[in-house]
Amino acid sequence: MTGAEILLETLVANGVEFCFMNPGTSEMHFVAALDRVHGCRGVLCLFEGVCAGAADGYARMTGKPAAILTHLGPGLGNALSNLHNARKARVPVVSIVGEHTRSHLNYDAPLSADISAFAKPVSEFVRTAMRPDDVGPAASETIAAALAAPGQVATLIIPADLSWSEAKGAGSVIAASAPQAVQVETIRSAAALLTGERTGLLLGGKSLNDRAFEAVARIAETTGVRVFMDRYAPKLPSGRGRFQPHRIPYFPEAALPLLANLEHMILVESQAPVTFFGYPNSPSYLLPEQCKVFTLAGRTEDGTGAMERLALLAAGSANVGHGAPFAGSAHAPAGVAFQESDPISAAVLGITIAGLLPENAIVSDEMISMGPQVLPYLLAAKKHDQLPVTGGSIGQGLPVALGAALACPDRKVVALEADGSGMYTPQALWTIAREQLDVVTVILANRRYRILDIEMKRTGAHGYGPRAEEMISIGRPNIDWVKLSESMGVPAVRVETPGQFAAEFRKAMETRGARLIEAVIG
Repeated sequence: MTGAEILLETLVANGVEFCFMNPGTSEMHFVAALDRVHGCRGVLCLFEGVCAGAADGYARMTGKPAAILTHLGPGLGNALSNLHNARKARVPVVSIVGEHTRSHLNYDAPLSADISAFAKPVSEFVRTAMRPDDVGPAASETIAAALAAPGQVATLIIPADLSWSEAKGAGSVIAASAPQAVQVETIRSAAALLTGERTGLLLGGKSLNDRAFEAVARIAETTGVRVFMDRYAPKLPSGRGRFQPHRIPYFPEAALPLLANLEHMILVESQAPVTFFGYPNSPSYLLPEQCKVFTLAGRTEDGTGAMERLALLAAGSANVGHGAPFAGSAHAPAGVAFQESDPISAAVLGITIAGLLPENAIVSDEMISMGPQVLPYLLAAKKHDQLPVTGGSIGQGLPVALGAALACPDRKVVALEADGSGMYTPQALWTIAREQLDVVTVILANRRYRILDIEMKRTGAHGYGPRAEEMISIGRPNIDWVKLSESMGVPAVRVETPGQFAAEFRKAMETRGARLIEAVIG
């Protein structure tokens, strides 16, 4: 068998079902092997950033790795921003990069690059196979690294001549590593800190799930502690009927008062909260000086199991009844009435989506500036999962939706996407159409990098001159999302009023298949 066939057989043996790829010359033998080795389906993406984001979305919904295949250093370079997000999400991704033939590396050809150096900032593991017989074992090592708890990006670099050379059998099958159990003494120490509203619990990672929510709701009701969640975790359960921890606000002006009276913060698969950016005359660390931080479960530990045991201890502890009255979880804002002539606003979007979103939907959120205004309304929607931007690198919304739809073909996927960030990876629409996926994209078209309006003031840059304004506006010409979407095979419509948006979104929720709605924001 060839090295390419060995690589594919190793992926298949380890349950890797999809490879999101944008191949080049050095990967042609891998592409050809797809017709001889079955079980791992190649999905063509027209940009490497789509490959990486799709693998991220797939892993968030399944807990299993997909593979990506990119071409040499520049191809990997195009994937780096969404591999950064996948690394911050701590999900398993097997990143395969084709390299020049070993003999060709001596000549500094135009596409020669230090691929390992490109990969290391976004990969916890990098391995280069150097002989044909290395391919199988190296593939297994890479898969094992990707599956290391809680999950990580692992990169395998394969010179082209190894793909066409004869090689030995497939690599070994890797068992996913289970998260470590939290020690009983650690749980007891955490239980001693559950003394009312001056104690906070901050959930992140894989601890954001219904089992953990049921446990933490009992803890909060019993002890009066306040519960928060990491807004940058890979998957956030939302919707009515679920306990809803408070999402720590993006901006420090809102976050600091929310956390101001805390004396203890218990971390569950998370870190102490910090601001997204540093600002003039504003702290980066959000907890008050008097607040002591205690780690109940690290990122490689079983936070869900720890909270279930913590709930049992809390129920039988001397703290019962000593906490402040339980005020419940976060609540959706009240609804408002709209006129047909009104512009589309965050409230219009939030209330309409919350009312029409089907049970068990998946929402890929890259609304950027409008997200904090829209998302609270979705607390009143039917149960669903939200996939936020985990690493702050925009351009993941459409690719993550693509990967989630392939992972969960029986669930409606809704991508809530800003027009500026949507232009980073619009190629995902083409793959969504080609794969006939049930993805509805809502483009929030305000014709600006609106978040930069906010950040211009926050950073003390003091307003706009005409040249600065040109760097913020993305009008002149306006992006025609309807034509752009339809050119890539996704039916699309533009809406400008609340009634139009409600009618089109309802139709999209009731009909299976890809669709795009460009909502012009007033």
